[in-house]
Amino acid sequence: MVEWVHWHTEPALLIGILLVTWAYLVLVGPLRDKINPQAAYPKAELTWFLAGVLSFYIAVGSPLDAMGEGFLFSAHMVQHNILMYVTAVLTVLSIPGWFIDGLLGKSATALRLFRFLLHPLTAGVAFTFTFCVWHFPVLYEAALHDKVLHMVEHLTMFGTSVMMLWPVLNKSTLIPRMNWGTQILFIFLLMVAQIPLFGILTFSTEILYPTYELAPRISFLDPMSDQVLGGLLMKVANMVISLWLIGRAFYMWNREQENGSASRGLYAA
Repeated sequence: MVEWVHWHTEPALLIGILLVTWAYLVLVGPLRDKINPQAAYPKAELTWFLAGVLSFYIAVGSPLDAMGEGFLFSAHMVQHNILMYVTAVLTVLSIPGWFIDGLLGKSATALRLFRFLLHPLTAGVAFTFTFCVWHFPVLYEAALHDKVLHMVEHLTMFGTSVMMLWPVLNKSTLIPRMNWGTQILFIFLLMVAQIPLFGILTFSTEILYPTYELAPRISFLDPMSDQVLGGLLMKVANMVISLWLIGRAFYMWNREQENGSASRGLYAA
């Protein structure tokens, strides 16, 4: 029997998750007064953070990891979708604005660096490039067979997703989100930029990744059906998060227009 039902309990993974959680709790708890004495305890942000930690472990610690690494391309796409569109969203929502402003406000150099890294153009290019390059067959296969490279793949996908989401979801005043109209254009362009990859994965007449072609079958899916399903799952996840962000921007934009207030943002439409 093929063994794929495996939950990761490696010390490095569990200790890493616990350390990140501990650091967050300390920063928004005991150290909050030193960063911003007027800030209230971020109960909502804490909820988002804990949900993000849970989603991260489901992505990299549940049987989904073993399934995606050695058996099903579609399972690997579910894993990527969780990291990029669930964990990343929850991570950005979990960061209080006062926390970022308090840290970056103390260093002009750090502020300039983060304004560059989190600028919509930088973030959009980094996200799209990372997302597409890791799906090149040579790199994709290499990551499947090298644990360190696989970890780098997941961390860069997650990291650039946070960068991409920052201009539309963050609460900072020093590196503010775009105004609502620009957010809509930004998300739409990102959707368009990823269409070629979705098309290749979904409509290719060849199996792009040998690992899944040669893997033991643990489901009713043959390799080609698995690849097509993976491409569809990728596209659907991207559309769901994109339409949510666009719909949210339209709603907030309309509400501000009705209230006669200008939308907050660093970048003009």
